[in-house]
Amino acid sequence: MKITRKFTKAGQSPYANIVFTKRSSVIRNTDGSTVFEMNDIDIPEHWSQVATDIIAQKYFRKGGVPNMTRRVAEKGVPEWLQRSEATEGADLNHGERDSKQVFSRLAGCWTYWGHKYGYFDTEKDAHAFYDELSYMLANQMAAPNSPQWFNTGLNWGYGITGPAQGHFYVDPDKGELTRSTDAYTHPQPHACFIHSVTDDLVNEGGIMDLWTREARVFKYGSGTGSNFSNIRGENEPLSGGGKSSGLMSFLKIGDRAAGAIKSGGTTRRAAKMVILDIDHPDIETFIDWKVVEEQKVAALVTGSKLNNKHLNAVMKATSEESSGLIGAARFDKKQNKALTQAVKEARASLIAENSIQRVIQFAEQGFTSIHIPEYNTDWNSEAYATVSGQNSNNSVRVSNAFMQSVIDDKSFGLIWRTEIEKARKQNREPKPRKTVKAREMWGKIAEAAWQSADPGLQYHTTINEWHTCPTDGEIRGSNPCSEYLFLDDTACNLASLNLLKFHDEATGQFDIEAYRHAVRLWTLVLEISVLMAQFPSKEVAELSYTFRTLGLGYANLGTLLMVQGIPYDSEEGRAIAGAITAMLHCGAYAASAEMAKQHGPFAGYERNKQHMLRVIRNHRRAAYNAPTSDYEGLTIFPMGI
Repeated sequence: MKITRKFTKAGQSPYANIVFTKRSSVIRNTDGSTVFEMNDIDIPEHWSQVATDIIAQKYFRKGGVPNMTRRVAEKGVPEWLQRSEATEGADLNHGERDSKQVFSRLAGCWTYWGHKYGYFDTEKDAHAFYDELSYMLANQMAAPNSPQWFNTGLNWGYGITGPAQGHFYVDPDKGELTRSTDAYTHPQPHACFIHSVTDDLVNEGGIMDLWTREARVFKYGSGTGSNFSNIRGENEPLSGGGKSSGLMSFLKIGDRAAGAIKSGGTTRRAAKMVILDIDHPDIETFIDWKVVEEQKVAALVTGSKLNNKHLNAVMKATSEESSGLIGAARFDKKQNKALTQAVKEARASLIAENSIQRVIQFAEQGFTSIHIPEYNTDWNSEAYATVSGQNSNNSVRVSNAFMQSVIDDKSFGLIWRTEIEKARKQNREPKPRKTVKAREMWGKIAEAAWQSADPGLQYHTTINEWHTCPTDGEIRGSNPCSEYLFLDDTACNLASLNLLKFHDEATGQFDIEAYRHAVRLWTLVLEISVLMAQFPSKEVAELSYTFRTLGLGYANLGTLLMVQGIPYDSEEGRAIAGAITAMLHCGAYAASAEMAKQHGPFAGYERNKQHMLRVIRNHRRAAYNAPTSDYEGLTIFPMGI
């Protein structure tokens, strides 16, 4: 591919016109204690302190960076693009301290893999690609997802390897599934994973295996989602006799595992999506899961404060000063009126009787006060760490059939998973185990979301009507933030363009050509990232290689509208949003077609060709606000620009 320059000049550093300055980054707890501190780091002068803190705390590699490196000669790779490794005797006890180190290792790694596998027409095009990306990163015009910042280029730039973690990749030379031999030669740049899970306890692809696959994802800063609807509900029969403990018992195990591992270290919660179909027999418990846990937190907070107040009041009442008594009389409720009143008030506040008696016994042993920890409602507090469901986003998967039942005020069936399997074998419709009023269920979802912000909703029918590859199966799930919806056991790497950087404050104009240029280059970045990546399971490695899913988006749309004085809720605002989205979307498709012309389409294209082109035609119709009669295969129609 030909790569033109829009922001840089050949023979000149991409950072030539960017001023860098020394900064410090200090992050403290609410109590003032220091969590993290790094001084004298090199950061672009125009970066905010928040951006400085993020790159310093999250993305600078903290160890294993050698103080001296050498280039490793490789046939066909120009010297400036060759990967580096530590020289003999180099000190490895260093970390990154200059943001240019991060920009260069990212852009360099992408360019290295792209050049090596023929994505550029000439070395000149490769150099332009490297410079343009370095410039855009330093100027905050674009950014890849977090795992790229964490992992990409550590091997290319510093020779960092690390022990293998059970990952796989498809060898781009042979097209063969291969087990990774180290952690970073093939990095894990993908942020978004969708994992399948079968109704099996310990075998590969089953419930306990999923926690291992999720652990690999979280360890390298990524997130994952799964639809758990295959798992039996509570009291469904087991093949060996007995009854299932139900889905919720397993979800609580996965929640605890995610909370222990976190994403990319110890400072970020695990990014995890839990999805359940609306007809699952445990759906009602699932909807109320976080509501109930929030109530537990409220009970813990209130109870701890009441316990502290009343139990210390009981102990204080036994003192000579409060009771006016001495000796054993202080502990006799018949003689000590203050103690009698304190105990009465404690009982009125439902303080446990054994706690009251224990405090009196402590007082008899000479204690004058008792420490009762008080909990609070901070989401990082011990109270929230005690309850379940805090490490995932939860979503309910609803179909058009369910939504129509809500509209028509009809009942809807909840179906045992074993019944679905039985009905499939007998070629009949499954019989519901229980029926519920659809509107009541809808109200339950709304109330739960109002109380605890979960569950969200995923519209199964609409999502699959826009599915580009339905020949290979339905879309059943999403990643934790739901911007990636595709087949189970696939992954997507993401990047976002900063819209404000394409807006000229002086003229008020949006630079469309620069924006299209960036869309093309970042589509290429994401494609190369699939090429170089490793994945946490065989299935994800194979399917990601087959479908090469990419995710390109934008940030700062609201700010862009604000600086132009355009209301969010306006026809003009919506038109601008639609136009910017269409340019990005179709620009990415154009770049994809350009790559396919040189490298061939993705492996799953031919069998899904008619569906892919139908979806693209529908997108084009939406861009031109076509009448609803023109759309193919849709029941819910989009709003045109």
